[in-house]
Amino acid sequence: MCGAKLLNRLRLACGVAAFAVFGTAMPAIAETGSVGTESVVVTPLSFIEVGDLKFGTIIPSNQTGNVVLAPDGTRTSTNGIILVGNSHEPAEFAGQGTQNQIVDISVGSNTIWLYGPGTRMRVRRFRIGSTPTTLLTTNPRFFRIGSPTGVFRFPIGAELRVRANQAPGIYTGTWDITLNYN
Repeated sequence: MCGAKLLNRLRLACGVAAFAVFGTAMPAIAETGSVGTESVVVTPLSFIEVGDLKFGTIIPSNQTGNVVLAPDGTRTSTNGIILVGNSHEPAEFAGQGTQNQIVDISVGSNTIWLYGPGTRMRVRRFRIGSTPTTLLTTNPRFFRIGSPTGVFRFPIGAELRVRANQAPGIYTGTWDITLNYN
């Protein structure tokens, strides 16, 4: 499939919620429920999303700054932004072609926006976890499939611009990634 496109959701959570329970002890209650399961079958010359790009929980500062999520999952911030917890992760994709096949990879836009309860936030500088890491743009970058089975996985990180005193809440946006098998 040439020009396969996958729409991926970006998620960012700002702030921390605290809950308290008051009163007497409650008796144990037994409940049953249903749990779903799924399996994804990948056809040759296609790709799938393995995981969303998540910048995680942050506390903004009184200065505009950046949160950078590297393809290896390392997260850093600037200008006093505090990084909370471990809910962040780079996006991850998997595909299948043949060994030594060339794959062109590009993003649909060099900048996307996250929207939530406050001022929108900019995401840019998408980086693929190749060796060395490479900046992805709207101009396709080519990669060679090295796996003897043709199966490959790749992570993508990016940079989030957080405004001074950004309003707390959940900010989301979408972005496109295109793979062309040659």
